Amino acid sequence: MSALTHFDANGQAHMVDVASKAASHRSAVASGRINMLGATLALIESGTAKKGDVLGVARVAGILAAKRTSDLIPLCHPLALTRIAIDFEAAKPSSESLASVSCTATVETIGPTGVEMEALTAVQVALLTIFDMCKAVDRGMIMTDVRVIEKHGGKSGSFVA
Repeated sequence: MSALTHFDANGQAHMVDVASKAASHRSAVASGRINMLGATLALIESGTAKKGDVLGVARVAGILAAKRTSDLIPLCHPLALTRIAIDFEAAKPSSESLASVSCTATVETIGPTGVEMEALTAVQVALLTIFDMCKAVDRGMIMTDVRVIEKHGGKSGSFVA
C-alpha cells in the first residue's frame, strides 16, 4: 500500500504538487443511489413534483458540483473539465426493496491529475438535490452506495470496481 499523498514529511496537510506530471486524458465514473417510497418515485416520474422537474434540476446540480469540487474539497486542484455527464435510472419498488433512483456521473479532463473527486461530488450533490426536492413528501429517503466505479488515465492507470 502506498503512502497518503496529501500529507508532507511532517504530517501536515498539503495540496499535492502535480506540476511535473504530464497532462493526459483522464476519466472517472462514480455512482450512487437514493432509496425512497414508491409514491415518491411515481411523483418524480410524473413530472408533477411541486418544485418542478426533479431529475432535470438534479442533473444540472451534479454538473455544477463537478465544476466546483475544488471549492468544496480543500486539497483538490481546480480542473478544466472537458466532459460531465449525469445519468439517472429509476427502479420500481419490489416486495424486497424500496423504489430508488440511481445516479451515474462520468467526468473527463485532459490534465495532470484525476477526476474521481469530481465524479463523486457530482453524484452526491445530484442525490442531495433529489432529497431536497422530495423531502416534503418523503423524509425517510436514504442515499447509499456512493463509490467510484472506474477511473482511467494517469500514472496509476485504470481501476475498475
